[in-house]
Amino acid sequence: MKTIVLKNAASESARIEVAEMAKPAIRHDGEVLIRVLSVGIDGTDKEIVTHRYGVPEEGEDDLIIGHELSGIVEAAGAASGFRPGDAVTALVRRPCADPACANCRADRADYCETGAYTERGIKGSHGFMREYVVEDARYVVKVPDDLKQLAVWVEPQSIFEKLWATIACIQQRFVWQPKRALVLGSGPMGLLSALSLRTMGLETHVWSLHAGDSRQAAVLAGVGAEFRSAYGGEPDGEGGCGLARHYAGKRGIGFDVVLECTGYSPLLVEAHRVLNRNGIIGTVGISPTDRRIPVPMDDINQRMVIGNQTVVGSVNASKADFARALDRIRDMERLYPGLLRGLITDEFAPEQVPSLAFDRIGIKAVVRMGEPGRRGRIASPIA
Repeated sequence: MKTIVLKNAASESARIEVAEMAKPAIRHDGEVLIRVLSVGIDGTDKEIVTHRYGVPEEGEDDLIIGHELSGIVEAAGAASGFRPGDAVTALVRRPCADPACANCRADRADYCETGAYTERGIKGSHGFMREYVVEDARYVVKVPDDLKQLAVWVEPQSIFEKLWATIACIQQRFVWQPKRALVLGSGPMGLLSALSLRTMGLETHVWSLHAGDSRQAAVLAGVGAEFRSAYGGEPDGEGGCGLARHYAGKRGIGFDVVLECTGYSPLLVEAHRVLNRNGIIGTVGISPTDRRIPVPMDDINQRMVIGNQTVVGSVNASKADFARALDRIRDMERLYPGLLRGLITDEFAPEQVPSLAFDRIGIKAVVRMGEPGRRGRIASPIA
């Protein structure tokens, strides 16, 4: 079977190859054999390939990449609870082996206390970018027939659902009736966050480096969100990029919730200045560099104490979050038919992946492992 492998994953000589490997087989009754249809590509994959972020399985040098799965059950163990033909996706993280880790023992590896978890296609476990994969049924999620064409969106949507569930839990401390939200970034995670907020009826603003005439801006305008293109890329001396100057200064508006989806840390600092009293900042962006900026810590501390502001980070997701993601995707499809399909801008065959330039991908890219790509093009060859 065709397999996308990052050779020498943790070294400077790492490179992507298409390898031929043996088709796996079910080993016990609690497993399922999945025929992989598509695997999404996201920012984590870019970091793994370009910044050597991936960690191979113990004792190995190579890593099969890919963690956003869409597949069909080909064979199912008697105790798996699945049947051949079921459309499925799968969780990414697996629990650590430490018996003292209460969260992993309670099937909440997304809150692992030891850091010794593994993640499919990311850390210590091979991923899904292959034609077939065997998976423990405990980590497999059935996708309803009406959503199987959108299954590649379930894993990234689950990240939003985990974050939003965390925010909702924290905000139970008082009567919280959020009306206006700000999303920082309009990549796939930012777009999903904005779409989710619109399905909930929140006035939604998006601040992004994408141009005002970009496809991202058009998509957001189409769902009733307000898009604002940031003017530049470096801090303005006040810990941000003009975010507070535009909203708090020029327009005089604040937000009940801010979702940071870029990983550009100066925005996280400046977000406090556009956050309302009792507001909350949720962040899922990862900062891959060692950027250092002046931080107005006294101002931030005053806003957090006197203004009851809160900041919470979130990573990964549970099976319950995947279930909520399916419900939310159904809401999106009902309110904005065909929109999620249209956000898949790049589709590739396995043989094209070694030549991909990740920074030239449009909104969302997928690799069609077990089905033909409708476009089958390379976004750009590696320079």
